[in-house]
Amino acid sequence: MKELSLHILDIAENSVSANAKTVSIEVEEDSQNNLLTIIITDDGKGMDAEMLARVTDPFTTTRTTRKVGLGIPFFKEAAEACNGHFAIASTPGRGTRVEASFQRDHIDRMPMGSIQTTFLDLLVGFPDIHWKFKYRIDEEEFDFDSEPVRKTLDGIPYSDPTVLKYLKDEIDFGIQKIQSVHKQEMP
Repeated sequence: MKELSLHILDIAENSVSANAKTVSIEVEEDSQNNLLTIIITDDGKGMDAEMLARVTDPFTTTRTTRKVGLGIPFFKEAAEACNGHFAIASTPGRGTRVEASFQRDHIDRMPMGSIQTTFLDLLVGFPDIHWKFKYRIDEEEFDFDSEPVRKTLDGIPYSDPTVLKYLKDEIDFGIQKIQSVHKQEMP
């Protein structure tokens, strides 16, 4: 994968496959500590200790369509190659938490890519999931919670063209706003 947003998409899809009802995606850029951290948490079926110990092995997967699972191992490798770290914790019946950090300015760190598109794709592709999304740069933060939107729509699908445009604009504006504030604050 060439962008971090694609890793996020892959891990979030794992959460959906694990029957999660709520998935939280947090992206934090800390310029003072030169750190980019991505945390994906779900309330899915979780993994037992044996599976958790093997999950970073590319030849371990729960899929029946292929015999390799490259998403988590590649995400781990990408973080560690950029002076970062990777951690995964899981409890059967309670869910999974994946965290990866990267040296923010490391020359080999993948670009973020379009996190806006990734989140919108997850929201529209899996409308029954309660999505929580947080993007933070230093002190500026954008939060999006799908539950109030779902309740307001009262059965109108996210894929409705008017709703889709609203969601895209809301997510794009929120992320671009904190990115522009951050750029203005830089010396």
